[in-house]
Amino acid sequence: MSTVTEQVRSHVESKPGVHFNALAADLDIATGQAQYHLRKLRRAGDVVAEEVQGKTHYYSQEYGPWERRVLAFARRETARTILLHLLEAESLSADELTDRLGVARSTVSWHVSALADAEILEKSYGERGRVVVALTDPDETRRLLSAVRPSLTDRLIDRFTRLVDDGLAAATDDG
Repeated sequence: MSTVTEQVRSHVESKPGVHFNALAADLDIATGQAQYHLRKLRRAGDVVAEEVQGKTHYYSQEYGPWERRVLAFARRETARTILLHLLEAESLSADELTDRLGVARSTVSWHVSALADAEILEKSYGERGRVVVALTDPDETRRLLSAVRPSLTDRLIDRFTRLVDDGLAAATDDG
């Protein structure tokens, strides 16, 4: 196995759920080079690719589909923060999450829906018909969260999205 292929394999193993752009940037290799080595590793069965919310993430074979989804969302700052709050509180209403995160309700709603669609959390309706969310498997979620930290790029994109969303919410409130 070439040195670059081994570096890519090692990077995927040490950063489960890393997405393509972060992998190429972290290893300082060209996108074509990253594509070549990832394709080679996928054909050999050393790496699994999965698209989650429009980004392709890479994993070693040890992770199952649900674990891969958790790891992918754990690389996104807002989704990760929601998961951490739910680990702390067991269940929260959408309003409580909005207050804790300090973001627009639409941002929380989008992330909660995405996490529910991925079967990472479940939505129910509490008193007065308010949405309440809880993790489907808190122990496994905790274990997987400890394996990953969002990249700087992921955090910057998430913060930019929050900024735009907050600006749109403020404009709606003023209008």
